[in-house]
Amino acid sequence: MKKAKTSFFCQHCGYMSPKWLGKCPSCGGWNCFAEEVIVNTGSDSRAEMRFDCKPMPIEAIPLEEGMRTVTGIAEIDRVLGGGIVNGSAVLIGGEPGIGKSTLMLQMMHNLAKAGQKVLYVSGEESASQIKLRSQRIGAAAKDLLVLVEVSLEKILEQIKNISPTIVVIDSIQTIYSADLMSAPGSIGQVREASSRLILFAKKFGIPVFLIGHVTKDGSIAGPKVLEHMVDTVLYFEGDSGHAYRIVRGIKNRFGPTNEIGVFEMQEKGLKEVHNPSAFFLSERPYNVPGSVVVPSLEGARPILVEIQALVSPSNLGMPRRTAIGVDHNRVSLLVAVLDKICSLHMGSSDIFINVAGGIRLSEPAVDLGVVAAMASSFLDKPVDARTVIFGEVGLTGEVRAVSQTETRIKEAARLGFERCVVPQASAASKIGAAKTEVITVSSLREMLENLF
Repeated sequence: MKKAKTSFFCQHCGYMSPKWLGKCPSCGGWNCFAEEVIVNTGSDSRAEMRFDCKPMPIEAIPLEEGMRTVTGIAEIDRVLGGGIVNGSAVLIGGEPGIGKSTLMLQMMHNLAKAGQKVLYVSGEESASQIKLRSQRIGAAAKDLLVLVEVSLEKILEQIKNISPTIVVIDSIQTIYSADLMSAPGSIGQVREASSRLILFAKKFGIPVFLIGHVTKDGSIAGPKVLEHMVDTVLYFEGDSGHAYRIVRGIKNRFGPTNEIGVFEMQEKGLKEVHNPSAFFLSERPYNVPGSVVVPSLEGARPILVEIQALVSPSNLGMPRRTAIGVDHNRVSLLVAVLDKICSLHMGSSDIFINVAGGIRLSEPAVDLGVVAAMASSFLDKPVDARTVIFGEVGLTGEVRAVSQTETRIKEAARLGFERCVVPQASAASKIGAAKTEVITVSSLREMLENLF
């Protein structure tokens, strides 16, 4: 018999090598290569998936507007950009047990109640397990069809016979194709199953939701090319110690990126949080040193969150620096600026930063809030509880402008805050916020003088 041809694939990014390598030259991962058999599937398995299109002038291409399906869950519609686009492929990743399957089942239930025929394909749970979850969350509709199958060919055959309007695959790592000899979940199987499902979605206009596992570092398992193949990538974030869950759009070809939807995990499933700012500030202490409220922009939505800081003298030779919810390196930079520019010597102190509620902030507009929280704790002087602070801090102590200042101020005024400390360069954006006192600052010294 002719020996099968094999190659080695990186289990993190999908890089192919003719021999085993200790370190992946593409992603830098160690001991991540696995040998897989390369099978030439020929044109039979993909012949029926071809589009059979011919080149045509761009002016002659018909424009399909408004072809979106509303899910009935406003937070999901917001992240998707207004609803589900026909023929789109959406990849959803998250930690095990965070609620991906529950959210998809709730969404499919809403669509089935609206008259849509939906198909939920499960490769991880039995039909009875899905039935138990549906009873708990109240998802029961005659047009919600459940298929327990892991064979890609049989799944595609059932989709053709049923002709559903939307398909959910839970999860893509459990699906395998008989054309490949490798095990389910391997790089080749994930790539093959995803590509054929996406081609099927594009050809017949059926939206497909792919649920994916995540690795230890939080990225979606499988080849990185999987995220490039789909139209939308959603990450399900949250902590088992908190009731909230966040769906964040990392990539979206049909809408804005970095948009978030906030949910609260309850006994009967996930419940939408229509006012995230009030939700994250519900347990905020008042007139306590080290507590500052900042408006962070998540996509197009401003969310008010509380930043807490604790600065205390250290007995260790190397003081501790702990940051939860913000970038650790950014905190170290701001501590150095406070030490050099404002003469607040925190080098011998332990510094702990926490974003209350467990949400993670990444934009530079929260710099000024982190600085104010650290200074408040170090000086043991509270910041006025009716004040919000935002702005980017430079290495020379200057306060730089941030985007959408007026939107942030309006959100603060809506929740009853009476004063906003903003960068001076953003003064032109404060129009329309007459109910809120706007204080502009150009440097850290000026900000500390206004607060303390």
